[in-house]
Amino acid sequence: MPIDTPQLLDTARQIIEISATIAFALSGVLKAAHKKLDVVGVCVLAFIAAFGGGTLRDLLLDNRPFFWASHDYLVWAVLFMSLLAISFLRRKHFQITERAMLWPDMLGLGLFTAVGVDLAAELGMSPLISVMMGVVTGVFGGVLRDVLCGEIPQAFRDHQPYAVCAFAGGGADLLLRQFDAVHETAPLLACVVVTAGLRALAMWRQWRIPSWRMED
Repeated sequence: MPIDTPQLLDTARQIIEISATIAFALSGVLKAAHKKLDVVGVCVLAFIAAFGGGTLRDLLLDNRPFFWASHDYLVWAVLFMSLLAISFLRRKHFQITERAMLWPDMLGLGLFTAVGVDLAAELGMSPLISVMMGVVTGVFGGVLRDVLCGEIPQAFRDHQPYAVCAFAGGGADLLLRQFDAVHETAPLLACVVVTAGLRALAMWRQWRIPSWRMED
């Protein structure tokens, strides 16, 4: 039976988008648990983390309706996850929460970067703008999450590659699109693997990027 390539590509996009939403929503829930927020705070933080980057991307690209408005099942999933998490996360889990926060954030970064690059490229944006839209989608959900918690965003303060990883993943995505022999789902998957893999490697090897230094 022949494989319907457009349908396979659409299915891959949906799976990546759902996975990205769950990953970043989980990072928002874990941050809310660490900050000991109430039920409203948990839901808001999960929503902002999951949809903030994609909403900003859609605003910049003038893409309507927003992706979460046209897929309301994702909103229900985030709200359900938030309410379910409140029942399980207790004080004894706070240390685990703090350590575990980096992993869904790392996975969400890779997944959402792929979604952003793919959408921008499909709308006919230039390679640079497509990569930038991937970075915006992958990074700004976490940025808004941290800002709402009264913190300097982790993407800006830990001095480890974050947006740089997303930029590299977006570049890998667009590079593979230049080869006709490559399957249409390969650029999406490459973006996820390169972005999340570089971020994981950066955390493991404690890579640092240059920071502003001022002499006394």
